[in-house]
Amino acid sequence: MRWIGAVAVMALAGAATTQGLEAQTNASKAPASGGMVARALADPARVDQQGDDERRQAAAVVAFSGAKPGDTVIDYLPGSGYWTRIFSGVVGPKGKVFAYWPAAAAARADKSLTALKARNLANVTAEVQPTNLPTAPQPVDLFWTVQNYHDVPNAGAGEPVLRAFDTAVYKLLKKGGTYVIIDHADAAGTGLANTRTKHRIDPTLVRRQVESVGFRFVGESKVLANPADDHSKPVFDPAIRGHTDQFVYKFRKP
Repeated sequence: MRWIGAVAVMALAGAATTQGLEAQTNASKAPASGGMVARALADPARVDQQGDDERRQAAAVVAFSGAKPGDTVIDYLPGSGYWTRIFSGVVGPKGKVFAYWPAAAAARADKSLTALKARNLANVTAEVQPTNLPTAPQPVDLFWTVQNYHDVPNAGAGEPVLRAFDTAVYKLLKKGGTYVIIDHADAAGTGLANTRTKHRIDPTLVRRQVESVGFRFVGESKVLANPADDHSKPVFDPAIRGHTDQFVYKFRKP
């Protein structure tokens, strides 16, 4: 998804940053929402997805996010809507899920968007946004994006567009709102060197960027870590595809 960075560069004008806050590192553990997540995963309407739940560690990572009934969630660049449908069950009838694609992804979103809308999930709004940085019609509790963050700085956009993106997320979250990033890990010290070629990103850089706009780092889950992945291969290499070393970071807006 190299188009993200190229178009997002145009959205940098006026994007402000705020000073990062001192991080608090908590142990990785599932919050009390685990039972609710289990019920959402067991929904018979998800039979077409359930075969992928173990590989994606769906129960653990959604519980780690802290999403609960009544919450408003953004699933950004949701692909086929795998996570959107899970969050729909977790937040329930009093909650809301926004499945959003940026304007630059309109052509790529078409098939998935049509299929997701056809499910007629009462608490889900699925759409392509008119902007290339995320916005929301109301403050939200959770901003969630999986295997997309590494694409944001591509096409020469670099770290400035990451700060613009993170600032946009900060603005749309409620005070105390949560930002979860899951992505393919690269080796320490590589920064953005392999985001286009290997579709990997250095987790240390991600944390530094997100904290730089005011978020507080509150935890990490290791459930998708894979020590056998030496980070040398592109994520689509058959030898590692579906089994990459991934980081799960959770941040909070103070």
